Amino acid sequence: MKNIKRFLVEHRLRAEDINIQNIVDSFLSEMSKGLESNNSSLRMIPTYIEADNHFKVDLPVLAIDAGGTNFRAAMVKVTNSGKLEITDVVNDKMPGLEGEISKEEFFNTIAGYVKHLAGKTDRIGFCFSYPSEILPNRDGRLLYFCKEVQAPGVVGQLIGRNLLEALGMPEKQIVLLNDTVATLLAGKSASIGHEYETFIGYILGTGTNTCYNENNFNILKNKSLDLSKSQIINIESGNFSLAPRTDLDHQFDSSTTNPGSHTFEKMISGGYFGPLCLLALKTAAREGFFTEAATSCLLALSELSSEEVSFFIADAKSGCSPLSAIIKDKDDVEGCFLIVNCLLNRAALLVAGNLASVILKTNKGKTKEHPILITVEGSVYYKLHNYRTLIDKYLRSYLSGDRERFVEFMEVKQSSLVGAALAALIN
Repeated sequence: MKNIKRFLVEHRLRAEDINIQNIVDSFLSEMSKGLESNNSSLRMIPTYIEADNHFKVDLPVLAIDAGGTNFRAAMVKVTNSGKLEITDVVNDKMPGLEGEISKEEFFNTIAGYVKHLAGKTDRIGFCFSYPSEILPNRDGRLLYFCKEVQAPGVVGQLIGRNLLEALGMPEKQIVLLNDTVATLLAGKSASIGHEYETFIGYILGTGTNTCYNENNFNILKNKSLDLSKSQIINIESGNFSLAPRTDLDHQFDSSTTNPGSHTFEKMISGGYFGPLCLLALKTAAREGFFTEAATSCLLALSELSSEEVSFFIADAKSGCSPLSAIIKDKDDVEGCFLIVNCLLNRAALLVAGNLASVILKTNKGKTKEHPILITVEGSVYYKLHNYRTLIDKYLRSYLSGDRERFVEFMEVKQSSLVGAALAALIN
């Protein structure tokens, strides 16, 4: 057996192989390019939602959250004291999961879920977590479906307008947004009474994304904006293309269903972290870094989830991970742990670089009295063992000295549903 540390050095899988300042410089450069034009891996999508405005109070709105396989809706009201009241909750499944359906079937199904609620309000907030082009009227045109929804006729359609037509209520006001923007707004509402200078929304679950509030005069690719105002920018940070990728990252990317797309996401998010770890372990096995018995077992292992990796990191002997079941030799166990833990540290450093870039771009949070609030949503951030702690360590280390910024983190339950309501309640 060879020394595992040699494997990590040869394939440059360690956090210390990455210069976080280079990550930040590249990320900030791509952000600026994305605000100027579409010639950037960061799309920097305007949302036309002004996070600096106040929410209307004591006005019930219909909030809809559609993403992945789940559909939820509710009536939501913000009281004068800032408390959220959520009633008439609807839980169902996204249409188009059990086979291909038409555009009419898709919108009629959703309308059927919420028609009894839509009649109670003039305002609808719709968190639609599929890639969409947001328009100045705050409706959105679907670019494509991901995950399991099969409704090709909806692609290219205006989501809000079609839903209102299916409801028979074209006069209603509707705002379309994604889960990252909803998360930011949910944090803003939960922070009433605190003096935060600005807000950031961050998703780290199956995928990843970031949004923040930007001055309109910096959004050079759109000449029709009111330069005295600001709006939330959906960065689409999972598609950042300038992170330093290794031979294993390139090999892993080529094995996915969308090679060349969302390469940053494939290094840090829950939908990919487990499979990336498995590729690294199998590569080490092929290169002679494990015993013959471990090599045979690793090469036969067909899949490894991020949750299973988390179990292994937390307790290699717990038996909750397939790695614990097949790796018995003490040196092999230590070698597997080293590889997986190195990939986790690397991912945490990359996440810290992403967040640091957005924090610096806001040019705020320079005093303890007026910090930046980052609201985070995503099971991987909260549940992948030690991930959150490592992210905080690398971020705090970078944001020190001349770069010191004051940042707080928050989790808001049902953030997508809450944020959808708040988007409809912005003055």
